[in-house]
Amino acid sequence: MDAQNQSNLYAAFRSRFPADLSAPLLTTAEGRVYTYADAEERSAQLANCLMQLGLKPGDRLTVQVEKSVEMLWLYLATVRAGLVFHPLNTAYTNDELEYFLTNAEPSMVVCDEAKRADFEVLCQRANVPNLLTLNADGTGTLIDSAGACAADFATAVTQPEDMACLLYSSGTTGRPKGIMLSHRNLIENARVLVDAWGFTADDCLLHALPVFHVHGLFVAIGCVLMSGASMRWLPKYDVDQVLNHLPHSTVMMGVPTYYTRLLAEPTFGAEQCRHVRLFISGSAPLLADTFVEFEQRTGQSILERYGMTETGMNTSNPLHGERRAGTVGFPLPGVSVRIVGNDGEVLGPGEVGDLQVKGANVFSGYWKMPEKTAEDFSDDGFFITGDKGMIDEDGYVAIVGRAKDMVICGGLNVYPKEIELLIDELPGVVESAVIGLPHDDFGEAVAAVIVAEPGSQLSEADVKQHVKAHAANFKIPKQVFFVDSLPRNTMGKVQKNILRATYGPDKS
Repeated sequence: MDAQNQSNLYAAFRSRFPADLSAPLLTTAEGRVYTYADAEERSAQLANCLMQLGLKPGDRLTVQVEKSVEMLWLYLATVRAGLVFHPLNTAYTNDELEYFLTNAEPSMVVCDEAKRADFEVLCQRANVPNLLTLNADGTGTLIDSAGACAADFATAVTQPEDMACLLYSSGTTGRPKGIMLSHRNLIENARVLVDAWGFTADDCLLHALPVFHVHGLFVAIGCVLMSGASMRWLPKYDVDQVLNHLPHSTVMMGVPTYYTRLLAEPTFGAEQCRHVRLFISGSAPLLADTFVEFEQRTGQSILERYGMTETGMNTSNPLHGERRAGTVGFPLPGVSVRIVGNDGEVLGPGEVGDLQVKGANVFSGYWKMPEKTAEDFSDDGFFITGDKGMIDEDGYVAIVGRAKDMVICGGLNVYPKEIELLIDELPGVVESAVIGLPHDDFGEAVAAVIVAEPGSQLSEADVKQHVKAHAANFKIPKQVFFVDSLPRNTMGKVQKNILRATYGPDKS
């Protein structure tokens, strides 16, 4: 591979492919095996297809499809052609999708055939010129078009800071922010993680994560492709399927919910895990109780790490050495982590403050939002994560809270302001506050505390139905509480810590 072309993410992956491309890359739940040669050829066909449709380097490609092998080929084809991959959660509603298309200005959308009619309207409104389909079974107009294309493609030469992917993360103002991730961001993070977690071509990763999210798309797939390893590829997380494929896997990545659901199975124990060398957890805090119970049941301790959409992975508990429950380990090589106080001064061991990070993994900024970009970076170039953290005397980092009150439900981010704005639209609502409450399965669940007008007949069902009509299912409040007033501090800010303390014991 041409050394000058190593700044392209696909080229970096390709340089780590096995010498024998007939080596297996992934095995599906049905037992079908795909090789590295398939990845090379199918991504080439799709890249040629995209070019023939008139897409140019830097154009955005918006994708809202179910997880499939073909979606993986499309991801590789997109970055290989120098385009920008823009994946969307399959749970997003038309209201949410309209904003994403209008803001991202993609040159093409790929959706499930079942959603084609809706997307035709959305694409017309957003002036998107191309719309093709890709279904969960690998069929669709995109695949039909690509089938006639050549199976070789000269990978585009990109600059390190060229955007490779655009992911959206809703802001506390309710306005989603486009996070621009460069080829360099993704390459450097994958390389670091392969070394930190000891990935080799002998590994087989159990992949049950969604692929519209950093965890499943960049962390999991990146580690596999950057090491020439293989995957057991499951369409979604299913306990029975996971138990069936664990004996054939050496690594499993998951959100905390995956591990609590395994522990809920009486038959789960050390026997199913005897070939697994590493269990990794992320996307949400892992409860210390889960860490301890998992170790007791399997004899293995879960490795917890910490990352964000804006940064990829920042810290990790060690592959070799003590993995401490309640911590996210040490800064990864090349990543600087610091805790600062309100005055901007760096704090010492054991002191809680604002967690900031810096490194080649950190994104360049928000799409079309230079003011917000400037606001979220310090004068000396550290990204202000919005998380509260501390570093102990041994150097372990712990996340103790989120300054922005984000709720992480099953590993997916829910920003309270977005849901509050929806609830406040309802007749009879004076104001609302959305919080996260502990949940045995999802880690956290969305809860809404509402002040209603006197005499209002608004019900919990009304609130849930309204949110469901405008937002993804994981954002719907699992509990709704009606109160006379919201607690506020002397500055008038709603004291969500008091709300969490008041309603926290009633876990849903």
